[in-house]
Amino acid sequence: TGDDGQNDSYAFYRTISLRSAVEFGGVIDPETVIWWFKQSDAARQPLIDAETEIELALYDLAHWIVDLEPDGIWGNGAAFDNAILAAAYRKADLPHFQWSHKMDRCYRTERAMSDVKMEPRTGTHHNALDDAYNQARHLIAIWKSRKAA
Repeated sequence: TGDDGQNDSYAFYRTISLRSAVEFGGVIDPETVIWWFKQSDAARQPLIDAETEIELALYDLAHWIVDLEPDGIWGNGAAFDNAILAAAYRKADLPHFQWSHKMDRCYRTERAMSDVKMEPRTGTHHNALDDAYNQARHLIAIWKSRKAA
């Protein structure tokens, strides 16, 4: 467990180098760059320091997920996050990690269908791991509220 009380054995976090992402076929969107300029130093610094190659991150993530044996792959917009990740796996030619569309799960839909408020955020806003922790805690609260009803 980390200093923030989060169980790090369930955490996977890599920040991919911008060079690697562009060489892989990623496109730099000017509006997104401007948006990142407006974020905190704590949110931007990992992107600046990133050295991980995208193919290595995809390989490591695949093994991490397979070891967990999940019954679903969650995204904050399954048609967005999950679709981007699936396309990256196809492009990287890592067919050993592909999931059925039946495993796609959508936090955004769960959030929109609930009136359970998110607890105060912890960590750095727009850090992928911190955002995931906050979304997971909110999703758990939503599920608990349904069981209590």
